[in-house]
Amino acid sequence: SSYHGEFQTFQHYFKQINLRQAMSKIVRKVINTAKAPSAIGPYSQAVQVNETLYVSGQLGLDAKSMEFVDGGVQAQAKRALENMGHILESAGTGFDKVVKTTVLLKDIEDFAKVNEVYATFFTAPYPARAAYQCANLPKYGLVEIEAIAIVGDVDNQ
Repeated sequence: SSYHGEFQTFQHYFKQINLRQAMSKIVRKVINTAKAPSAIGPYSQAVQVNETLYVSGQLGLDAKSMEFVDGGVQAQAKRALENMGHILESAGTGFDKVVKTTVLLKDIEDFAKVNEVYATFFTAPYPARAAYQCANLPKYGLVEIEAIAIVGDVDNQ
């Protein structure tokens, strides 16, 4: 009967709409690991939206004691990046998939020192980056580094 055929076409049409809606759904996932310092405020260590991971600014804090590591700006930069590495790993990605970083410094004169440490974590193709001197950082830190990374396969061109 023609009614049955029209009903099947109607059914097919709605299945296509539901499939399109399911495919376009944006997934938001909070990333948290005990290997990195817990958030010291109302924010997450990282938030993943589909294949993009937004990593909150990381300080040179020891994850257990929540105190800064000794050794000045280079030691704090190294620990901040190690903390970031734990978060990236927890999300199933790594430094090779970071596409953008922001480096916040208490003193812009420390840029070269931080850059030495930074270069040991990132390899070509390097992420885009901005660096700023701040009037102050949380807990009076010397350096804070945030990142945006890709989760999944990346075709570097």
